[in-house]
Amino acid sequence: MVRALELARSAGRAGEVPVGAVILSPEGAVVAEGANARQTEHDPTAHAEIRALRAAGAALGDSHLDGCTLVVTLEPCTMCAGAIVLARVTRLVLGAWEPRTGACGSVRDVVRDTRANHQVEVRAGLRAQESQALLTAFFADRR
Repeated sequence: MVRALELARSAGRAGEVPVGAVILSPEGAVVAEGANARQTEHDPTAHAEIRALRAAGAALGDSHLDGCTLVVTLEPCTMCAGAIVLARVTRLVLGAWEPRTGACGSVRDVVRDTRANHQVEVRAGLRAQESQALLTAFFADRR
């Protein structure tokens, strides 16, 4: 989560919503990382999680990330949650909950929906206050 928070801070300095994500191998090594880049890349899908999933797939040479853990500073949205399920990520570790658009346990629970062919273990609240503080400061500066 320390690296994910560093990536989030960097995204915030670049004018992006401060969210960072890191993907760990089954052995715990960093496979890939990503930060929000929607404005920079002019791409509505350039969320930290999506960018990290793409990089991990390229690094591992596989679209399935069996055994991998995704660590992200903010609860993923529906788009990202769907991609996490499709990538067959084993575990999701998140910092702050997203009470408006979260799709991993707060508003929706896409990643643990038993109707899907894969469910993801979710662990929430890791460095939640620090993650939330980044977001709160970012949006306060824009108001």
